[in-house]
Amino acid sequence: MAFRQTETGALEFITPLRYADERADRIESSRGRLLVASCRSGSAVARKVVDRYERLLGEGQSEQGPVYMEDIDFQFSDGETCVRLNRDVNGHDVFLFQALYDPVSGRSVDENYLALLIAARAFCEWGASQVTGVLPYLAYARQDKPTEFKREPTTAELMADLSIEAGLDRLVVWDAHTGRIHGFYGGVPVDGLSALTMFAETFAGYKSRDDVIAVAPDAGASKSIMHFARALDISSAIASKYRPRPEEAEVSEIMGDFEGKRTAIVLDDMINTGGTVEATIRKLVEEKGIEEVHLGVSHNLCTKRALERLSSLHEAHHLRDVTVTDSVPQTEAFRSLPFLTVRSLADALCLVINRIHYNRSVDGMFAKPFVGREG
Repeated sequence: MAFRQTETGALEFITPLRYADERADRIESSRGRLLVASCRSGSAVARKVVDRYERLLGEGQSEQGPVYMEDIDFQFSDGETCVRLNRDVNGHDVFLFQALYDPVSGRSVDENYLALLIAARAFCEWGASQVTGVLPYLAYARQDKPTEFKREPTTAELMADLSIEAGLDRLVVWDAHTGRIHGFYGGVPVDGLSALTMFAETFAGYKSRDDVIAVAPDAGASKSIMHFARALDISSAIASKYRPRPEEAEVSEIMGDFEGKRTAIVLDDMINTGGTVEATIRKLVEEKGIEEVHLGVSHNLCTKRALERLSSLHEAHHLRDVTVTDSVPQTEAFRSLPFLTVRSLADALCLVINRIHYNRSVDGMFAKPFVGREG
């Protein structure tokens, strides 16, 4: 039993029966009241998710809608990061949004990661029942193992350790770079959302066409491209890639049957400098006779070099269109490209949060396409 503070400020004795009645009146999840919070770089996506959640919930259900806390981090003049919560969070089921890589604001990955960790600790110290990190783009995931013959740490595992120590109880990520991420977080559940459904929906118009082939730009994407090709009933191919230097790529061969193929759909989890995509598409056009290329990417990091390469591929190597997501805030330079479409993750993340909040499984959520076009 405990005391609670009434609206008049007086302390009222709470009995188990009164507590049960109040829970029943609120129709509250056993996880507590839903609270969506965002650090500054995560606010753009979080706001869309909250708006979508409220629309799906319907009018007249505001008491069951999510509480939203926006831009909870700031910096002191000396550069230190601080998080302040502007309301009581005791017993709340918190979903904490952050864009770890944010080319729009210019805040660094490390700055954004630290803000996430401090925010998670703040919610834990002030009584949140659970804290789920929602990280559409999981930075450091590429550092999941040391580079061969290089003295590097497994930095992805270090970041997982820090997240757990900060107080994250669960993690939601979009198309993580590697499945090893699950192992790094130990007993903390990691919901890794697949982009296959989104791409299958985006390119559904090419289903069962004999002149179309799906292409993986490296061996790491081979399993995904096979599932995608099977879903669309088209052929698939895999590029053999190596890196002569960091962030540079060479494609030695593309393995697959290109007889009668005129259109290629290239899928990749990430564009950084665009070197892998450029090498793959150039080889498809120059050596395989491909006349039309469509590109789907889960995470576009919005670098200047990638912008130049995509524009050049569009002009000279039959790149018709590029589909990316808002897992990373997209710069105006990329949004202005006439051949680029940004797909919003709001619907996907909204449904994941809803199912987790009401203790339902996230497995099987991708049986039907549900990721909508932004706007």
